[in-house]
Amino acid sequence: MSSVLRRFGFAAVTVVAACGTPKPATQPKPDPDPRVGLKAGLTNAGEAVSNLKILAKAVSPPGFAGITNSDLAFMGNYAIQGNYNGPVIWDMTNPASPVMVTAYTCPASQNDVSVYKNLLFMSAEANNGRIDCKPGGVADTVSKERIRGIRIFDISDIRNPKLVANVQTCRGSHTHTVLEDPNDRENVYIYVSGSAGIRSPNELAGCVRDTPDKDAGSSLMRIEIIKVPVAHPEQAAVVNRANIFSGLKATGTHAPAPEDVANAKRLADSVRAAGGFVAKNPNTGNDMVMGNFFVRPQLDSIVKARGGTGAPTAADSATLHANLQTIVDRMIAAQGPALVPGVSAISPFRQCHDITVYPSLGLAGGACEGHGFLLDIKDPVNPVRLDAVSDSNFAYWHSATFNNDGTKLLFSDEWGGGGAPKCRATDKKEWGSDAIFLIENRKLKFQSYYKLPAAQTDKENCVAHNGSLIPIPGRDVMVQAWYQGGISVFDWTDAAHPKEIAFFDRGPVDSLRMASGGSWSAYWYNGAIVSSEIARGLDVAELTPSQYVTQNEIDAAKTVRLEYLNAQGQPKFVWPPSFALVKAYVDQLERGKCLSAARVAAVRQDIASAERSSGPARHDTLTKLASQLEGDAKSSCDGPKVQKLSQAVTNLSNTPVP
Repeated sequence: MSSVLRRFGFAAVTVVAACGTPKPATQPKPDPDPRVGLKAGLTNAGEAVSNLKILAKAVSPPGFAGITNSDLAFMGNYAIQGNYNGPVIWDMTNPASPVMVTAYTCPASQNDVSVYKNLLFMSAEANNGRIDCKPGGVADTVSKERIRGIRIFDISDIRNPKLVANVQTCRGSHTHTVLEDPNDRENVYIYVSGSAGIRSPNELAGCVRDTPDKDAGSSLMRIEIIKVPVAHPEQAAVVNRANIFSGLKATGTHAPAPEDVANAKRLADSVRAAGGFVAKNPNTGNDMVMGNFFVRPQLDSIVKARGGTGAPTAADSATLHANLQTIVDRMIAAQGPALVPGVSAISPFRQCHDITVYPSLGLAGGACEGHGFLLDIKDPVNPVRLDAVSDSNFAYWHSATFNNDGTKLLFSDEWGGGGAPKCRATDKKEWGSDAIFLIENRKLKFQSYYKLPAAQTDKENCVAHNGSLIPIPGRDVMVQAWYQGGISVFDWTDAAHPKEIAFFDRGPVDSLRMASGGSWSAYWYNGAIVSSEIARGLDVAELTPSQYVTQNEIDAAKTVRLEYLNAQGQPKFVWPPSFALVKAYVDQLERGKCLSAARVAAVRQDIASAERSSGPARHDTLTKLASQLEGDAKSSCDGPKVQKLSQAVTNLSNTPVP
């Protein structure tokens, strides 16, 4: 979850007009969609489900219930759920009955989590995080007790996490990515995406707030890279502050929806009437409500300037009111010609929100606020930007996902920062969506958008968020969280025409006001779809057979077993030889009509015969079938898929019968 403006104290977004003609998004439009009109409620909301079976709805434990649940990581039979009060660890041995193992109090924001072997990593960005994990926050503006960066825990005893290191960074860690270098097994690397303000050098030496055009040592426009010795995680340290932003130009983005303009005006008027702080954006004339992240340090500065101590007085507030517009004008001017924080080439807000690495390919996808990046990460300490794309329909490049063979890259747009309704019937399908690109010659080539096809209400925060691939062989299928839009499973094998194939959704948390909730992350792990529900707990589901997915495809997906999963550290799926894999490919060829009905029936008969046999008889039947399929590939409308089937049959023929 992120909102650049909200994080820095601006409550209203000001944007420039779209700079291109939107490409229509291809979306199925079921009529009526069962997700429309669901009953509101925190514990008794209406539900709509399609082509999924809901296995479990685990409730957050006391002390964590009602506190924002964030990202997920997985290790063995455990799901580790981030929460703004600390990580919650669930035993998922039986996915239909998650058991809470421990809830470790360690407040911060966002407390996004990742794992590697016996180590747990957790992001801390807000000012309330303490190096000792104790609650209560840090009152001082500058303090050595504050953690903004990466916490490292030893979870060898998973019921009793042990904090072993705090690695401080200049912008804190909003999210982070664990990178395994195939050539370095003694260390892992962490790419830190921090998007809060630069820390005072009095709190962390070496932090520089000036923009790079004024100081080459600027802490802006950097991703901080931490090296973690696996055997000695207490020695973890920042080893580089990589600049992957050089040479970028300012980008345009779309104008706000009419509803948002009206809502922003109402908010500004009410805040102004209550004596709050509202300024004009000098470039647009639009009102911006100045939130606490902005107001508090400004008032603290005024108190110090007059030699005072303690809380600000009414006179201090009056001073800030009198000088507010001048301060805002200076801040906006520092961003250059751009009208939106986050799009200027030298913007103090410029940063990556999330980076997804694909170590086996030496590539990464960087969702970096105003751009989507393709990165070369073969040298993990010195990533190199291969390509950067922008899109006037995207407001905030948020996260990235590769397809399994690394020929496509999907980016999500977190328009509204995760706290606003952006799936209303009046919102364009290109806004707050996914953008799908082909990777050709290490460059990104746009193909299409995908957005949740069911309209949500204006009381539901809804926008594209975190998801992962489902290992259905021969296809690109993904499950994705959409906050109060629920979870959506969609097929993007045809990159130009993605389509939804399953979903789960609840009604609004509250029918009268915006109350945050919904799915923060939805990931596939060892046969189950696990969703971190912001306001409720943990949802667990599984795919069911439908016109879009067969039981054989589901069974083949379940043969892929992972020891652990960080969705931002994307593994390459490898399917072991199995009859489910062979049958899945046959189903796909039948669905695509790329083998005749008679040939499909004959192939299935041979497979069934082999499955009933053993030893030499099984081997001979499968070997013969593989040879015949090689001939079929020459005349099929999907020769590569037939080749995959033939290879799967060959591999199966060489697999000993248990």
